[in-house]
Amino acid sequence: MMAVMQAYRFALDPSPAQARDLQRHAGAARYAFNWALAAVKANIGQRVAERSYGVADQDLTPAVGWNLPALRRAWNQAKPAAAPWWPQCSKEAFNTGLDAMARALRNWADSKSGKRQGKRVGFPRFKSKRNTTPSTRFTTGVIRVEADRHHVTLPRLGTIKTHESTRKLARRLEAGTARILSATVRYQAGRWFCSFTVEVTRPQRRPARPYEVIGVDLGVKSLAVLSNGHVIDNPRHLVAGLRRLRRLSRRAARQIGPHDTKANVRRTASKNWADTRRALGRAHARVSNLRRDSLHKLTTTLAATYGTIVIEDLNVAGMAKNRLLARAIHDAGFGEIRRQLDYKTRWHGGTLIVASRWFPSSKTCSDCGATKPKLRLSERVYTCENCGLVLDRDLNAARNLAALAAQHNVAGSGPETSNARRANQKTPSVGQVALKREPGTATADQTGTVHAQARTASHGISQD
Repeated sequence: MMAVMQAYRFALDPSPAQARDLQRHAGAARYAFNWALAAVKANIGQRVAERSYGVADQDLTPAVGWNLPALRRAWNQAKPAAAPWWPQCSKEAFNTGLDAMARALRNWADSKSGKRQGKRVGFPRFKSKRNTTPSTRFTTGVIRVEADRHHVTLPRLGTIKTHESTRKLARRLEAGTARILSATVRYQAGRWFCSFTVEVTRPQRRPARPYEVIGVDLGVKSLAVLSNGHVIDNPRHLVAGLRRLRRLSRRAARQIGPHDTKANVRRTASKNWADTRRALGRAHARVSNLRRDSLHKLTTTLAATYGTIVIEDLNVAGMAKNRLLARAIHDAGFGEIRRQLDYKTRWHGGTLIVASRWFPSSKTCSDCGATKPKLRLSERVYTCENCGLVLDRDLNAARNLAALAAQHNVAGSGPETSNARRANQKTPSVGQVALKREPGTATADQTGTVHAQARTASHGISQD
């Protein structure tokens, strides 16, 4: 048995009074966030001004703590005057905003000091009612799924009807294999949703083919090409919904919106513009839901079937710089596929191997191992000048990825995840791949044999 953190998300059908309560709690969270940000900025400005006057450090105004306990203490002291209406909302609503403020300040500080990697995080900004997604998180109080499997109970909000059955979570709760830790309500695309963070005890599983290795080459033309020759078509959900998105966007542009572009001033938006904006949000949500559904089906099938899955560490940000392919790359969801495979392989008892982004899977011949110095994106068929192999480009890359698992087993190391962004990585002009391997050789400690696929690991590793 293994304990994992899992989320269960259900759409809600609140009554008009409950919808107003939900909006009130979300507004309280946003208000607490803005209050904390204003307090922090005022405290910083006061201390800077005092230093400019020559005040000694020990005589400066005490600094406001940036962690959650300090912000909560400050809020409890100021809330009678700052928010006289605070008894109308649960304390969890204000705690949601204060926690978001504490995390935002920590992320900014870590990014500025170099502790946080990635894109530089800016200083927190105030949240507006118009551009903020309403949400509230509950961690204490009565949080449960009702026995009728069509209602959920939340603190101060009471029992709310769900749009769909909660049987998936209710069965685990009744069996004692799940424990609810928190609940988050969120307004998205014209509907309220409730997400439960649950600690689930899952049994140890085993893939249907535990000794088989599969290489997965992700792409735009085909979403995924497997080393066994199976091709998963790219559904292109954004392309399918683009016509409706464009039509709604043009309609909204013709209506009276909140911003007058000619006078460069704000104004009251028309109800027709608000209706069109909601319809546009629903259209975007439909595309997102369809993409999420197809990716979950793909990754679940792979994780439940194959014992070892090999994928590439794709530089999605760099690939998206190509303005001709950026939309298609983002629509495919390469990063989401890797994220889902990461935890689903652990759930099903499999192994995920991530090849380095410098591994020349497309330029390498899957038969003899020779590497081409250059391979244009327009060349969809790989032709080896050394052995004469003619094979689909994506299938050739998938077979090379599958063969990489043999090197992984021999080395006995973890997944190949280092990307060496600053390293001088170049594809050799001639010769073999840097990873030494020969088709049909046995791995160490009788761990398996690499099948000849177009004589290189076509079906992966099989148990002797």
